[in-house]
Amino acid sequence: MNGNHDVLIIGGGVAGLTLALHCADARRVILVRPASDDRGASRWAQGGIAAVLSPQDDFDAHVTDTLVAGDGLCDEHAVRFTVERGPAAIEWLLSLGVPFTRDASPGADYPYHLTREGGHGARRVIHVEDATGRAVLDTLKAHAEAHPSIIVRDDLTAIGLVGDAAGHCRGARCLDASGTLITLMAQDTVLATGGASGLYRHTTSPRPASGEGMSMAAELGAELVNLEFQQFHPTCLYDPEGPPFLISEAVRGEGGRLINVAGERFMPTVDARAELAPRDIVARAIDAEMQRSGESHVWLDVRHLGEAAIRHHFPTIHAHCMTRGLDIVRQPIPVVPAAHYSCGGVATGLDGSTQVPHLHAIGEVACTGLHGANRMASNSLLECLVFARSCAARLAHPEPTSSASLIAAPAGNATIAAERIHAWRQRMRELMSRHVAIVRHDVGLENADQELADLAAEIALAVKRSAPDPALASLWHAVRLARLTVVSARERRESRGLHYNPDCPPHAETPPRPSRRRLGDLETG
Repeated sequence: MNGNHDVLIIGGGVAGLTLALHCADARRVILVRPASDDRGASRWAQGGIAAVLSPQDDFDAHVTDTLVAGDGLCDEHAVRFTVERGPAAIEWLLSLGVPFTRDASPGADYPYHLTREGGHGARRVIHVEDATGRAVLDTLKAHAEAHPSIIVRDDLTAIGLVGDAAGHCRGARCLDASGTLITLMAQDTVLATGGASGLYRHTTSPRPASGEGMSMAAELGAELVNLEFQQFHPTCLYDPEGPPFLISEAVRGEGGRLINVAGERFMPTVDARAELAPRDIVARAIDAEMQRSGESHVWLDVRHLGEAAIRHHFPTIHAHCMTRGLDIVRQPIPVVPAAHYSCGGVATGLDGSTQVPHLHAIGEVACTGLHGANRMASNSLLECLVFARSCAARLAHPEPTSSASLIAAPAGNATIAAERIHAWRQRMRELMSRHVAIVRHDVGLENADQELADLAAEIALAVKRSAPDPALASLWHAVRLARLTVVSARERRESRGLHYNPDCPPHAETPPRPSRRRLGDLETG
């Protein structure tokens, strides 16, 4: 054991850091934040944060746009809850010193530049040039590290939660760099571990989460919702030899055009909103164009915007592409869809609470009802901020903890070779990318179900025999979540939002219903 902490937060992206700062004035916080969090989804959020800030905008418009993008599956109450709390969250970030890009244009009705992204009917995305996530994360991290009531542990990796006989969460089991098991007990535990895009081969983040937090919560009995709705960002830089790099939706918001190998725009014939259609529509259109042409990517063209506008709006993207030998002022950008954001996750209330007492979840790991079947651009960081602040308000009034006996986590003492773990992970990613990606088919989902079950059986045996290992624990959580995702996809007999199956009719269910999963839905593991 290692102490008995007040609030334990697992994950140090925007959601985790925001919660820590809001909790720390009332309760002592320990934040488990591995160094890899600096390369997670928050840092790579380029576009910005959607909020009603301009006098020309209003809450109803933002709510409506979000509901349309969510393709009928959003919880309207959760959407309005989030949207109406957006301006206050932005004001809080400004008070911390986040250097949002100012609007110096004559007649500007808001001091900071607002861009427009896919699905939005107005300019409402506040940003820090084209590196918003990095700027927000760095600001929050600096404040958290300076706060006397926040202990940041960047030397630990959480591998599971601690439960007791009463079904309550009592903390987490972690490993340090030497492999020593450390149990952090806590009165309240909060998951801010990110999504599950790491289940796929191509992602928009160098170190994507693979649903570890979702699986950990499910181990204690939490319900997982809407796992089949995995968003693929339409425009990731296509470079098989280099690391993933997202090309922000703001590039299309400022006028970027998608073209095929013949130099022709194809989005206007697909949707009246063209390049600014919701992400599920744009990603499917790109995928269809690639299938039609046999090419491995399409192009995103910004040359017509001119060098001054490109350098002004997209300095990070321009500079990064130059390091990869691509001058976007003179050349179109090769792009391909890549796994980006999980719209499903741990079912929570509007305060981050789960069905497991003393366990909360915020950010991408959670499913609040905001995103429905497809997340609208730049609503993600908004959700992180709003629900972290809401969860902090709940945690300001702690409830009595259980005194039931803890449930032990058995483990062996064998060692599994890193190469074998890596091979298993690649096999999982290949299966998910082949059968459970932008377009799914019944036969492919059936094959994925069986092959993932076989893979899980191999990994389960290794888990029972081996000593605690962070890579193996991550893989075990990931493969079980992959299996639950396939179960959810097979069960949804309609095409809706991010779940597109040509073997199912569009919007067959009226009214739509969320898909609900528990670990008990799996036959093994």
